Amino acid sequence: MFSVIFPGQGSQMVGMGKEFFDKYEIVKKLFKDADEALDFNISKVILEGPKENLDATVNTQPAIFLISYSIFKVIREEFNINLNKAKYFAGHSLGEYSALSCAGYLDFDKTIKILRTRGNAMQNAVPKGEGGMLAVLGSKIENIEKILKDNEKSFKAQIANDNSDGQIVLSGKNKDLELISTYLKDNKIKNIKLPVSAPFHCDLMFKATEIMKEELKKIDFKNSNNKLISNVTADEISNVNDLKSLLISQIEKKVRWRESIINMINYGVNQFIEIGPGKVLTGLIKRIDKNVKTASINNQSDIERLEL
Repeated sequence: MFSVIFPGQGSQMVGMGKEFFDKYEIVKKLFKDADEALDFNISKVILEGPKENLDATVNTQPAIFLISYSIFKVIREEFNINLNKAKYFAGHSLGEYSALSCAGYLDFDKTIKILRTRGNAMQNAVPKGEGGMLAVLGSKIENIEKILKDNEKSFKAQIANDNSDGQIVLSGKNKDLELISTYLKDNKIKNIKLPVSAPFHCDLMFKATEIMKEELKKIDFKNSNNKLISNVTADEISNVNDLKSLLISQIEKKVRWRESIINMINYGVNQFIEIGPGKVLTGLIKRIDKNVKTASINNQSDIERLEL
């Protein structure tokens, strides 16, 4: 049994998807539809850059979705591979929207519009330079939770991503993250400041939550037979009516990626197919369980090698 998974922010690169764009009319049309839906030339930003424009969260989120969705459509319509046989669809943070759309719960144009809104809301939730994120490497989540609790009078941060064994991401104000970084280094725990413009998946995102609450009120999700795994619960979403509240919670709650993968494996999944730019999720899964099969689909030769 396989699951289809979709990457989040950090996987973007200028020129991503160009091979598919050059070769397939279906992808050219999706790029055109995206530009029209957003009333903005996202195609040019993706294909030509500059990098700092693509890396702006307001652009990154719809851009990664557009590439993931385009590759998914090529696999299905040009190669006649039925990914809807997947046991689950799941995505990391913004990738959850790619999963929703590819699984048939939300139309392409509505998804790309709401991701631009989401990206803008998250980018502007905290004044620039005030908040950030810190990756903590080689430590168990329980250990980091204890450090944060024991030192809450000295510094404050939240776990934003539980990505894999030995990769946890913290979010908070930069002044707190500097103190935490020093503390961790003093205790021989490796950590790296991430090149992001805001502290995602923590309660500093409350302004973004309010905006998304209003935006998601306007959205009607469709019914689909495909099953989704939620970032917030790390488990199957059993009712389409729960989608809105989970997507609203997702803005401030931690991404429970490690638990999501473990749960899918426990439910019988033995292969994960990552669709979109980069191979970040494939790398994380290898750290969670070396025994499962993985494939990351970035180009045509990746599709040709795909075995289900």
